[in-house]
Amino acid sequence: MFKVMMTLIRGRSHEAAEALADRHALTILDQQMRDAAAGLDLARRALAVAIASDLTEAKRIATAEKRIADLEERAMAALQGGREDLASQAAEAIASLEADRMSGCEARKAFATEISRLKRDVAGAEGRFADLERGRRIARAVEAVRRLRNGPAGQPASDGALAEAEATLGRLRAKQAESEAAANALEALNSAALSTNIAEVLAVAGFGAKTRPGADDILNRLKMRAAASRMAG
Repeated sequence: MFKVMMTLIRGRSHEAAEALADRHALTILDQQMRDAAAGLDLARRALAVAIASDLTEAKRIATAEKRIADLEERAMAALQGGREDLASQAAEAIASLEADRMSGCEARKAFATEISRLKRDVAGAEGRFADLERGRRIARAVEAVRRLRNGPAGQPASDGALAEAEATLGRLRAKQAESEAAANALEALNSAALSTNIAEVLAVAGFGAKTRPGADDILNRLKMRAAASRMAG
């Protein structure tokens, strides 16, 4: 049972680690890209150092060859002048210079091999890094779109905000329509009241029929009803 529990704990730890890595994949990728960029920079520096060292050896070889040529010419002149002792000293110097030249040539062969390898490695690393950089940009764009479109439950994250905005706009439009209707109704009432008031003023002045019955009209109507009731009785 203990072994099973330990296996379960390790399994859960592995799942938690994978879930954490998935949630922070872009952050992890960014750091890995920074590490890769640092490594690539070191490789480029190593290549630059190898090329610079090769150029230095080439200059040393060229200098040695010039000195060898000069000493050989002088040694020949010394032999011709009967100074074999001086020619012998020149020969020793030439031998030393030739040894240096041979050492330099061997070094250049090694540098050539190393430079060729470093160029190949750097070119390959640069290509892979460029691919990774493009992939990272695409991944960031896709992740940004996914976060914009998907909420925690996998539903479009913008739906809630859009629905709320639509509801707010609907309420605003309804209130505006209500206010407009009330304003129109008030304007109509005011127009009607103004029209009635003018008509009443004209009627009182004797121009046209009365707009509403007066006390005399009502009294006359009541008298007529009373007379009619007596006749009927």
